[in-house]
Amino acid sequence: MAISEQWPADLPVARVRVARPTDRLEEVIAFYRDGIGLPVIGSFAGHAGYSGVMLGLPGTSYHLEFTHQEAGSDCPAPSKDNLLVFYLSEREAMDRLVERLGAMGYPSVPPENPYWSAHRSVTIADPDGWRVVFMQISQNGL
Repeated sequence: MAISEQWPADLPVARVRVARPTDRLEEVIAFYRDGIGLPVIGSFAGHAGYSGVMLGLPGTSYHLEFTHQEAGSDCPAPSKDNLLVFYLSEREAMDRLVERLGAMGYPSVPPENPYWSAHRSVTIADPDGWRVVFMQISQNGL
């Protein structure tokens, strides 16, 4: 079964943004910007008590947004199995990324699901404890 490269006709999505709160905005920005390498594509401050940053690849339709409520909020990660997964086409790039994050103080952690270990991926917790998985994609897909 082939995976469609198009959104369904009855769901004409123009952009997808995954947003979540944090009380460690600067640390989270550094993790995703400096550690992973996602560029900042937008930000805002003091908007109805919120500040935030959007990271992603310019010109693409997929973004991450991190917000901080000035009054503070409880922002714990829900579980060790809530994941953001990056599939990388080059093992060397993945190794460099994991090394850079380790040098920043973010070592790999054991994944909750054994699938990730069996497929030679690396799991790292961001400053809030949310898990990010890096996995090399094979020539044949996943």
